[in-house]
Amino acid sequence: MKLRILGTAAGGGLPQWNCACSGCARARATGPHAWRTQECLAVSVSPDAWYLVNASPDIRAQILAAPGLTPPTGTRHTPLRGVLLTDGELDHTAGLLALREGAALDLYAPPAVLAALGGPFPLRALLAPYGSGCWHAVGAGPLPLDGGRLTVTAVPVSDKRPRYAAGFDAPGPWVVAYRFDDTVTGGAVVYAPSLARWPDGLDGALSGVGCLILDGTFWSEDEMGRGSALAMGHLPVDGPGGTLRRLRALDGVRSLYTHLNNTNPLADPSSAERAALGGGPVEVSSDGMEIEL
Repeated sequence: MKLRILGTAAGGGLPQWNCACSGCARARATGPHAWRTQECLAVSVSPDAWYLVNASPDIRAQILAAPGLTPPTGTRHTPLRGVLLTDGELDHTAGLLALREGAALDLYAPPAVLAALGGPFPLRALLAPYGSGCWHAVGAGPLPLDGGRLTVTAVPVSDKRPRYAAGFDAPGPWVVAYRFDDTVTGGAVVYAPSLARWPDGLDGALSGVGCLILDGTFWSEDEMGRGSALAMGHLPVDGPGGTLRRLRALDGVRSLYTHLNNTNPLADPSSAERAALGGGPVEVSSDGMEIEL
């Protein structure tokens, strides 16, 4: 199984276009190699079939920067086979508009998200005239992809709705994580970029995996200075209820933080918070990072 981490920032990227906080100012001053595009992952178990997890507004640039996702010479073709949505947030769905020119993709999402994309955010209706997607609801059981070589299992996370769906009535879960299993090699990864809590079932989903890529939006609970990380739907990294303590207790699992907010000091390689991770199995992911399991 091959993973390519296409983007690692929370909504708006790093630096954000309208922000001059210390994190954004540092990224601008350092240059494009310090910038982060919005969170997205590509997964493959065969050379001509890749699946995206989420479709960020930066998806065009992310695909162009990934050699394995480009069309073969002289053809109008894509190795992309589908997209799995973890939720209905704009920074995870808006990129589907940029994929409308490709061949029909299989698009997967929790039932509540499918309903919202046909209602308050009518993305499905907008894409329908282009014939660029076949929509599928993600259920509780394993989902076979790529001829059964890859299986995907959704792990319910929370009922946190996008702002546009605040008054929309649909039963959850609204947010899921995904476990990917290579049925030939046995390689496995869990991708959980949005964690409002550590959900029931996540520990079980981590059994036998070699890698966990998870929500690293905020370093601390009060990082934003208004509201809290938990109220915004994200477990912080640090603190008594943070994820770092849990990750350090995992045995034999490589853990990488993604979906970093522009305020998160983990985005700065020279920060004390990055140094606090130590040299162990807990890391910060970067755009373009490749992992093979």
